[in-house]
Amino acid sequence: MELIPCLFILNICLLSTIDALMFHLQPNHRKCLKEEIHKDILVTGEYDISDAIGQKASLKITDSRGHVLYNKEDATKGKFAFTTEEYDMFEVCFESHMIAGGHGADREVYLHMKHGVEAKNYQDIAKAEKLKPLEVELKKLEDLAESIVNDFAYMRAREEEMRDTNESTHSRVLYFSIFSMGCLLALATWQVLYLRRYFKAKKLIE
Repeated sequence: MELIPCLFILNICLLSTIDALMFHLQPNHRKCLKEEIHKDILVTGEYDISDAIGQKASLKITDSRGHVLYNKEDATKGKFAFTTEEYDMFEVCFESHMIAGGHGADREVYLHMKHGVEAKNYQDIAKAEKLKPLEVELKKLEDLAESIVNDFAYMRAREEEMRDTNESTHSRVLYFSIFSMGCLLALATWQVLYLRRYFKAKKLIE
């Protein structure tokens, strides 16, 4: 009876991703964080950058193709949200700029990101769809189950892709080995025939 709750909690820990961190941003420096996220996943985040006299900070979120998903020039405190269009590597970059009369103090950056099931606001969903508390919990379970199915489907697709790549590489190595052996045998045969004609021409052998 205790196995199902344990598995349920384990799945929540694995699939409900929450990234909360704090780091220091030096003046006139840029610091970026990268993360791979699946397709059609809601990503939300909150950031808070400590004040520093004579400094401005900017925040930019881009994908691997350079598309800007969020951009804030004078970033101090705020929120962002976007939905991924495909599986990709996303980059969150903070950059500090010194202005006239600025001090060279480091700034503390707090970043709290959520994606997947944890990023959804089920209170707003319940109000919009007029759901009861039990229906909200069922909605969470439904979304979690869908997330699990999607993750397993992605892992299976990746496994098939890796298997196809391994089989293709193995076939290419095999064909190259056969071709190399054929070239070596042809070269050895040509050398034997050439040396035989040469020795006959010099009358060293009959």
